[in-house]
Amino acid sequence: MKPGLLDEIARPRLDRSSITAILFDFGGTLDADGVAWKERFLRLYREEGVDVSSERFARAFYKADDALVGRIPSTLSLQDTVRRLAQDVARELEVSDQATVARVANRFTAEALERLTKNLCVLQDLSRRYRLGIVSNFYGNLSAVCREAGLDPFFQTIIDSEVVGHLKPSPEIFYTALKDLQAEPWQAVFVGDSLQRDMAGAKAVGIAHVWLTSQASQQGEACCPNDPVAHGLEDVRTLFV
Repeated sequence: MKPGLLDEIARPRLDRSSITAILFDFGGTLDADGVAWKERFLRLYREEGVDVSSERFARAFYKADDALVGRIPSTLSLQDTVRRLAQDVARELEVSDQATVARVANRFTAEALERLTKNLCVLQDLSRRYRLGIVSNFYGNLSAVCREAGLDPFFQTIIDSEVVGHLKPSPEIFYTALKDLQAEPWQAVFVGDSLQRDMAGAKAVGIAHVWLTSQASQQGEACCPNDPVAHGLEDVRTLFV
């Protein structure tokens, strides 16, 4: 992220008494405690014995990730989405052992579904008090993935970047969610794991932000001293319930 970018953006003040809507990122946020898909795939491939540098893996992952956007059915499940991505990453890394790829995909999916299931009770509590939405850079099948994970009952809007034609941190994708939730920017808060896409994007349109991160709290505070930092959705529930 460009140094000082967050400092250049007027920081909206988080006034809990005014909040009527909470927006969430999906990947790395609802399905993990602040760990992005790239980092989780890298850990799993390394645990399966694939010796790859972080830099080479990042190039392979982003190439595979970008190629998947808009090229899968809108009904594709989370498991099949992860399998496609794992296969494409493996091809970029020249990993030919399909048993390894299958184990990576299965472990990734199992971990994601376990976290999503654990987060359902938090989302249920929050949905009783707030209108909830998801704003995610995804592949065009986020609605199907959320139905599969049992998230649908708790969200009034699910915004998939491929469906609406805007990527975070573009202001338009946030405004689309706010319109669906009938909320003004100062009435909303965004919970996400990416400083560049989630935090900077939300702040640019005047939405307060909670950074969900697996990093130690002091690291989060050093990066974002004026913003709440959470290490799981339980922390988010504590902030707003």
